[in-house]
Amino acid sequence: MRLASRRHLLGWGGGIAAATILRPSVGGSNQTRQITDSAGRRIELPAQITRVFAAGPPAAIILYTLAPDTLIGWTRAFDFDEQAFIPEHYAKLPGLGRLTGRGNTANIEAVLAAKPDVVFDYGSIAPTFVSLADRVQQQTGVPYVLVDGSFGAIEHAYTVLGAMVGDTKGAADLITATRAILAKVDSVLARQTRHPRIYYARGPNGLNTGLGGSINVECLERLGAINVAAQALGRGGLVTVSLEQVLTWNPEIIVTSDDNFYRAVGNDLAWRGIDAVKNRRVYLSPGLPFGWVDFPPSVNRLIGLLWLLAVLYPESYPGSLRQDVAAFYDQYYHRRPTDAQLDSLLVDSRGLRP
Repeated sequence: MRLASRRHLLGWGGGIAAATILRPSVGGSNQTRQITDSAGRRIELPAQITRVFAAGPPAAIILYTLAPDTLIGWTRAFDFDEQAFIPEHYAKLPGLGRLTGRGNTANIEAVLAAKPDVVFDYGSIAPTFVSLADRVQQQTGVPYVLVDGSFGAIEHAYTVLGAMVGDTKGAADLITATRAILAKVDSVLARQTRHPRIYYARGPNGLNTGLGGSINVECLERLGAINVAAQALGRGGLVTVSLEQVLTWNPEIIVTSDDNFYRAVGNDLAWRGIDAVKNRRVYLSPGLPFGWVDFPPSVNRLIGLLWLLAVLYPESYPGSLRQDVAAFYDQYYHRRPTDAQLDSLLVDSRGLRP
């Protein structure tokens, strides 16, 4: 379960538990439970869940925020810089590979070797992923719970996850915290009469970006920003564009998740004609221990929302971003950053330096 100092394990009463049915297992006295996942699949679970195999990075992150002691391992081992932001016990968990997404590295044998009580996936509930869940469950005999990972469904995700691991109180606390973040965002947005035109630059040359509806720019869309690539090219996923296109779009602000691009763009003559570069309004999103804006697309993006809110509407941001970051890491990642760590996270939040 979640750290004992912050969570109290409750029984199966209350609203979240209403969808869970306890019943004796066939041929034994142990009880099992039924839960309905986001794809409408009725899954039979053990009465107690102590070992969870995360199918991908988004699943590992949201599971870690609520029930870190159930997480068997990450999809990959942390590097040194990432480990500094996670309590050592959890930072040292092994890398088990992933079942979903590009570069999936785990297989049925890896799942069986990990001996999980359940496989948990958090992300798309498109037919491809439902089919994968059914296939893995059939081949391993391990229940597989699939939860909608869209940004607007975070409360639902914590509700299902809380029922799955048996920590409804912990789930309720994180739902409350999530609502508070979104309420702060909405209070600022309600006062805006104009939204900035933004280009989201991915990759070392900055020419990979997300179109409208892409999960990679979901934070920007949630904040009402005008995605210049989507404005010109419409909806879709990730695309590669030309520098000539970016020059034509002439964004006011560039947000990037690539350190190499951020360090180079201010001195690149080819980019200097863009207003965002001329005015030094290019911002590098923090990425430790997880990306704040783009990847992985999990609840780590909640702090990215607040960071972007401060970047896009600096004069309207209520309170202290620094304090909000510290509180978020404390509650969601179980370790409050030091002052030096906060400095390192936020150092590039003021745009390009002269």
